[in-house]
Amino acid sequence: MPHTPEEIENLKHAPAVPGVEDLFLRRWSPRAFADKDVSDDDLKKIFEAARWAASSYNEQPWRFFLGRRGDATYQKIFDVLVEFNQGWAKSAPVLIFSVASNKFAQSGSPNQYSIHDTGAATGYLSLQATALGMHTHSMAGFDHSKARKTFNVSADYDVGAVTALGYLGDPTTLHDQLRAQELSPRQRKSLSEIVLADWDKPAL
Repeated sequence: MPHTPEEIENLKHAPAVPGVEDLFLRRWSPRAFADKDVSDDDLKKIFEAARWAASSYNEQPWRFFLGRRGDATYQKIFDVLVEFNQGWAKSAPVLIFSVASNKFAQSGSPNQYSIHDTGAATGYLSLQATALGMHTHSMAGFDHSKARKTFNVSADYDVGAVTALGYLGDPTTLHDQLRAQELSPRQRKSLSEIVLADWDKPAL
């Protein structure tokens, strides 16, 4: 069983695929984070990556509330998490809450792709964190209504997700089920299941 961060990273590394950048294969979502702060310089790099994600009509609908451990924003984000997620997310030095503008700024018409685009920006954010030796873990398990009220999110914005960010920690700090997940190889569906020419007809 792996014990060191290096051994865990090797276990979680996806199988090599010729032509696929190693960065994508190294990204995964731990629940154990180290007691180590993330520098403002690295946070700027991470959000700079998110800033350059593609979006419909270049609307850039995403907004990220950034909480650093010990500050008021962090506590507000933490307080909206469900108890299960609070149990492990408390080790993360950074918590991020995303929302998405659901109207186009120029026309005021509905933007049906804002959550999609905000998810893409979060993906860029996560990959940049991986490039810097960190990890992210995004969560749906939080009280959306409470989050909207806590952050005064208007009806013009849809609630996205909460993302924990930090350096890989010790999986023995997790309870048995989560520890087992942390120390198990990752799995994914095959391309034949997700890339289709028609329903139940693989394209690759």
